[in-house]
Amino acid sequence: MSQDSKVKTTESSPPAQAKARKTLPILDPSGDYYYWWLNTMVFPVMYNLIIIVCRACFPDLQHGYLVAWLVLDYTCDLLYLLDIVVRFHTGFLEQGILVVDKGRIASRYVRTWSFFLDLASLAPTDAAYVRLGPHTPTLRLNRFLRVPRLFEAFDRTETRTAYPNAFRIAKLMLYIFVVIHWNSCLYFALSQYLGFGRDPWVYPDPAQPGFERLRRQYLYSFYFSTLILTTVGDIPLPEREEEYLFMVGDFLLAVMGFATIMGSMSSVIYNMNTADAAFYPDHALVKKYMKLQHVNRRLERRVIDWYQHLQINKKMTNEVAILQHLPERLRAEVAVSVHLSTLSRVQIFQNCEASLLEELVLKLQPQTYSPGEYVCRKGDIGREMYIIREGQLAVVADDGVTQYAVLGAGLYFGEISIINIKGNMSGNRRTANIKSLGYSDLFCLSKEDLREVLSEYPQAQTVMEEKGREILLKMNKLDVNAEAAEIALQEATESRLRGLDQQLDDLQTKFARLLAELESSALKIAYRIERLEWQTREWPMPEELAEADDEGDSGEGTSKDEDSQEGPQAQS
Repeated sequence: MSQDSKVKTTESSPPAQAKARKTLPILDPSGDYYYWWLNTMVFPVMYNLIIIVCRACFPDLQHGYLVAWLVLDYTCDLLYLLDIVVRFHTGFLEQGILVVDKGRIASRYVRTWSFFLDLASLAPTDAAYVRLGPHTPTLRLNRFLRVPRLFEAFDRTETRTAYPNAFRIAKLMLYIFVVIHWNSCLYFALSQYLGFGRDPWVYPDPAQPGFERLRRQYLYSFYFSTLILTTVGDIPLPEREEEYLFMVGDFLLAVMGFATIMGSMSSVIYNMNTADAAFYPDHALVKKYMKLQHVNRRLERRVIDWYQHLQINKKMTNEVAILQHLPERLRAEVAVSVHLSTLSRVQIFQNCEASLLEELVLKLQPQTYSPGEYVCRKGDIGREMYIIREGQLAVVADDGVTQYAVLGAGLYFGEISIINIKGNMSGNRRTANIKSLGYSDLFCLSKEDLREVLSEYPQAQTVMEEKGREILLKMNKLDVNAEAAEIALQEATESRLRGLDQQLDDLQTKFARLLAELESSALKIAYRIERLEWQTREWPMPEELAEADDEGDSGEGTSKDEDSQEGPQAQS
């Protein structure tokens, strides 16, 4: 029973988990839902940044719209609370994989500074309203601690928008407005502290006609702060120490703000120039070169018109350099989405493998031709084929005027010259003059790039050669006899190569046998030498032989003396 219950529990847990995920989904930090939630959080954060300070410094604004402020305050608090809930349901990447475990997400979130700042921004400081009254908006200054959420939303928007430079300028203007707004509020509060109308520097006495209105108070303070922070001048001189300190602080802030603005604008302009240089070739260098080399005015005008056409019509000639930082597969997908439809129109590339077309798409080079410019001439060596993306080209006679045909968008030419087809009567030479009638955008595919790609796809190469042969047959430009002779010659060559390979294999076998015999002979010789060494070790050494000879000589002398002594004794 216990095992069955465990099995049932295990089987029922996935639906339960799926239901839980369905009710409380985990957000992807790079997804759209999380991005739009960040944009939603911009409004409560900006409301607190702008309105709280304004209400604290302009009492009439606080007293006149108290109910509206309370509704907006607690609506923002509700959004702050929902933002914490969203944080607990926002996954994070670990080793490139999105973590969706709520326990791990919560454990990671509560250990970050963001969690403590979020809690502090929702601290119930409004409870002090009971003692101090509801007209004390400074109690809500802790809501400023949610400002990092605003910066995160701006960063995400800057990476997603199609106009990042314009967004940077708008963001800079927003920061400037917030700084001037805060400064104007502080100026009005300081004027109230020092006394309205006490000197020309502070805000005029509200008793004067027109200066009692709230709108006039804010606009005058904003205008006065703008004059100070922009260091334009034309402001009354300060007379009190507090006024001097306020002016010094504003001047320092103006210097820092000026440096920040100049740096930001310089960065934006540099990024725009860098983007233009990446998309379009630099014409200044070419113009300077032509001036130094004294190129004739007509040709110089054609070059300038070509550059102008690229700039006005947003034509790009260096797509490879623009996409070079993308991963290879992602770069291939981008190129396929842009150019695959154009490449698939070419007859010899139809019904080819998708991977082959993806490789070829990466090799396409965009080119733009000016009016009256020749793309190729009759008799030129064909090293590339062309696909017409936009514009019109004419097949003209040698005089350059008579037109035989007009080629439009989607057509192609020169595809036969980049494939080595046996029996091609035209060889690799161009058979016609192709001239651009207006500005024409073409895709160029070189023979080397095609050969490099087809080396990995031999079957596709065979299919393409068959299609090219069919096209040549229809055009009556295929010499069947020459093709047969070339095929026979190729077969004979291959047969000779096979024979040479067989002979080389035989020589290698014989050489291996000789090496084996040599090694065997060397081993036998080494063995015999070793046996001789062992045998010679049993022989007496030369020193022992010399001692033995000496002993033999001394023994013979002794025997001779004894014989000489025994001789007289015998005679006696």
